[in-house]
Amino acid sequence: MIVRIMGEGQWDLADSHFAELNKLDDELLEEVEGGDEAGFRHTLGALLDSVRRLGTPLPADALEPSELILPAPDASLEQVRDMLSDDGLIPG
Repeated sequence: MIVRIMGEGQWDLADSHFAELNKLDDELLEEVEGGDEAGFRHTLGALLDSVRRLGTPLPADALEPSELILPAPDASLEQVRDMLSDDGLIPG
């Protein structure tokens, strides 16, 4: 699956890593809904770091369709709230 981090680039991520990402996504959803700015900032960083660590970065000139788009590391709680669905940032 191709994952885009807004403002950074794209990573190719194996489906086997989505259990770890979904756990962080669930935490992020709770923190956004609760207005927990410190928790939100920490968990967003952990989610993005996991994508970077587990995925293979695509070349900067690659224009692959992204199946999942995550916010930039400096996104505000409000910006992420606007991106969320009932399932969080990661469907399923």
